[in-house]
Amino acid sequence: MAICYDESRMIEFTYTPEVPEDIRVVVGIDFGTTYSGFAYAHVESCDVISNEDWPGKKGLKKIPTVLQYDENFEQAILWGFDAVASEPTKRRKKDKSTPSRPIELFKLHLGDIPKEQKPALPSNITAGRTITDYLRKMDFFRMVRLIATVPAEFTEDTKSIMRYCMYEANLINNSGTQNLKFTTEPEAAAVHCMKEFNQHGLKTGDKYLVVDCGGGTIDLTVRKLLDNNRLGEDTERSGDFCGGTFVDKEFLKFLEAKVGRYAMDIFRIKHYSQLSYMIQQFCERVKTRFTGEESEFRKYSLDIEKTCPALKQYVSGSAIDELEEEDWEINISFETVKSFFDPVVSKILQLISIQLDKSKCTVMFLVGGFSESKYLQQRIKQRFSKCKVVIPPYPMTSIARGAVMYGLDMDAIKNRVLKWTYGVAVYPEFEEGDPPLRKRSDGSIEKFCLMAKRDAQVEVNQRFSNTMLPTKPKQTGMLFKLYYTAKETAQFCDEPEMHKLGEFRVDLPDTHLGLDRPVTFDLCFGAMEIIAIAKNKTNGKVHRTTFKLDL
Repeated sequence: MAICYDESRMIEFTYTPEVPEDIRVVVGIDFGTTYSGFAYAHVESCDVISNEDWPGKKGLKKIPTVLQYDENFEQAILWGFDAVASEPTKRRKKDKSTPSRPIELFKLHLGDIPKEQKPALPSNITAGRTITDYLRKMDFFRMVRLIATVPAEFTEDTKSIMRYCMYEANLINNSGTQNLKFTTEPEAAAVHCMKEFNQHGLKTGDKYLVVDCGGGTIDLTVRKLLDNNRLGEDTERSGDFCGGTFVDKEFLKFLEAKVGRYAMDIFRIKHYSQLSYMIQQFCERVKTRFTGEESEFRKYSLDIEKTCPALKQYVSGSAIDELEEEDWEINISFETVKSFFDPVVSKILQLISIQLDKSKCTVMFLVGGFSESKYLQQRIKQRFSKCKVVIPPYPMTSIARGAVMYGLDMDAIKNRVLKWTYGVAVYPEFEEGDPPLRKRSDGSIEKFCLMAKRDAQVEVNQRFSNTMLPTKPKQTGMLFKLYYTAKETAQFCDEPEMHKLGEFRVDLPDTHLGLDRPVTFDLCFGAMEIIAIAKNKTNGKVHRTTFKLDL
């Protein structure tokens, strides 16, 4: 498909046919909600390496997905660990600028979630800009193939936005380059797990479930091992926003109940670094150690004066008396910590149950940073005792590493299951029984014409075709409007849950032929990005799509 986001700038994204390119290195990017990372491999050796060299830190496989701009939000001046560790009032010696409040969790703006769950952004900063500015900090070398991952539950627009942001971040030279490919996070994890097949007795025809437990999202996919070490998708991939950071949110809700909502709101705005440090201490001392066994639980006391002293000045009313009685220490019991985990874990268990009901699997792989939680592992093993639960090597970096493996051998994926129903707008004549209010001035009605149905299993590069004719003899063009929906079928293009993927125009000269000017319209699936192609059968001219999206 082709994309143009800003008409005034006329940036046109056009797909070109696959051509041989001098690919020397494959880079897999795991752009995460809370932490991001990348892995790479030289094509000659195929050895996958996780990057561990970051500004301000070495030896860690991921970096916080956090940015800080200057006080006027004109330039991103800090990122990653530097953005988390810096005080809002501290000035940098190099540029003498005052950092703004750090911006985090901006990836959530790509998801179809309630607005209140998305982080507030400054009025002059868009989600697209934060993503672009963050990706720009990742300085890759040229002559590479980039494999970018997206969560399973994100809409089709996500890949378009990510392609645009990578182009703006100068990670790719050509906006329509075929050197940038996409895969879903669970698919990358599924490829990463292939090295573990022999060890766990998986053979051709067996199915396995991959549960990617990240910071913001949980993604699941059931894969089937086919001949020649190829993978097929057995059920529609699924996911939800219930990753490890939602345990942190439960902790913050608990703290808010102790100190008051006003105190927490002001503290979050004015003292972000202390808030970040407090959460970090909670994660290190409580969250990562929690096993669900009370005998193994170490009592934890949050000392406000030591951990987050600025919070004290905003506490008011009866909360002051209660906290002063306890010397500004808040004891957090085993049951309280368990209550932080349980709402999140329950959602994950439900997602797993739904997938296993659809497809019986003998092995389940847990990957992602949150998969290292002993409590989560215990609950999953307890609930699904008939399924072997495996935590493969490098669970935190499995997405980036799997993306690299996919980039080295893109034939590893033989087929996928469509997550959406796709179609195009058509304009037949209005007939008796059609809704009267939908009748157009020219006597036609706009309807949704099904092209490919949700839950269909498609081979790589499989095409779905339809032939269409102009509705008027003197018509000089045909406008294709492409839509997708979570429903299996639809009648109209403005129904609930319907999304517009984009539109493009096909020229129709030769008006002397009247209505006899057929156009074939193809949707090519299999690759993670959809390619839409229209061919004028009269003159043989081929058109590719030009979609327009707002960030």
